[in-house]
Amino acid sequence: MLTIVGIMSGGILCGFLLRGWKLKWVSDCITLSIWILLFLLGIAVGNNEDILNNLDTIGWQALVISLGAILGSVILAAVVYHFFFNKNGE
Repeated sequence: MLTIVGIMSGGILCGFLLRGWKLKWVSDCITLSIWILLFLLGIAVGNNEDILNNLDTIGWQALVISLGAILGSVILAAVVYHFFFNKNGE
């Protein structure tokens, strides 16, 4: 845990010190890193027999949780819009 906090703190410090530099290539490196991580995650899931054997159960649970999160976000966004951005009851 301390390693993760230390790495993040180091990145924040480097970002603070290099904030005036034009580092356009960083975005491309981040995108490539995310693609590699997702590929490796797919390999790990594909090699895990427990996940593959219970994929139907896990899939339904993931669907229910995702739909609940989306529904909650939409409802909360509507409430926030109504109270903070809707002018004169429009």
